Amino acid sequence: MSIVEYTAQNSAILLVDPYNDFLSEKGKLWPYVKDVAEKVELHKHLHQVINAARENGLKIFYVPHHRAELTDYQGWRHVNAVQSASVQGQTFAKGSWGGEFHDDFKPQAGDVIVKEHWAQSGFANTDLDMLLKRHGVDQIIIIGMLANSCIESTGRYGMEMGYHVTLVTDAAAAFGHDEMHAAHHVNGPTYAHAIHTTSELTAALNAGKA
Repeated sequence: MSIVEYTAQNSAILLVDPYNDFLSEKGKLWPYVKDVAEKVELHKHLHQVINAARENGLKIFYVPHHRAELTDYQGWRHVNAVQSASVQGQTFAKGSWGGEFHDDFKPQAGDVIVKEHWAQSGFANTDLDMLLKRHGVDQIIIIGMLANSCIESTGRYGMEMGYHVTLVTDAAAAFGHDEMHAAHHVNGPTYAHAIHTTSELTAALNAGKA
């Protein structure tokens, strides 16, 4: 993959779905991601990427999933299995602890909060594209949850819209190791411009290039 410079003027972190239900031990989805998250040391690497980005002046864009309500999807056509499960399980429920951002990854002054996405892409039916353009960003580094769904869908959509897309293999997690392999070694190379480990990315951020 080509060498690229990451600067505060053109690059930003997209932090996807850093909810308690995903990242906290008592979260509803933590039991499903725990094995992968612990193996890749997800929390440590999320911290390292975010800290390196802040230190180098890159903005953090929070890209949150829709917070579930019991009335979601009533009267909708073509509701898929994941959407149905989110209503039944009330994952990231509106007004609940599980639907709050994990304490270690709370937004700070200057961070940008994107409108919630209803399915998997952080771009579809949100203001993400507009906000990135307003801030002069055309290179996006996507971290968070889940590698093979929201991160992949956001990355693919971003590539189609002309953004340079970077994935970080150990600053994301999924429900299984096969999903992680597919996200970064099978599907990722078909749309991402760069795929790094946290160590590689932070070195690139600190050096101004990868």
